[in-house]
Amino acid sequence: MGLMNDFGQWTSFLRDRIEQAEAAGVPDQAIQNIAHQIGDFLAQSVDPKNPEQRLLAELWKVGTDAEQQALANLIVKYVKRH
Repeated sequence: MGLMNDFGQWTSFLRDRIEQAEAAGVPDQAIQNIAHQIGDFLAQSVDPKNPEQRLLAELWKVGTDAEQQALANLIVKYVKRH
């Protein structure tokens, strides 16, 4: 099963990348801004591979820019804790 097919593997991958960024001294605000940019890319270019990703994509599509930023921030918080 590929990284994008399994939600647990996907969040684990994201957590590892966030930890690497933090270890390199990347500020939290920059990580959140990058998460927002990645969210835009995923919503426009990648077909969701599981129900969790499909829900995130749908929430992203209906959200305003501020709501998308909040969703990106929440995803960062979620993957850091799980």
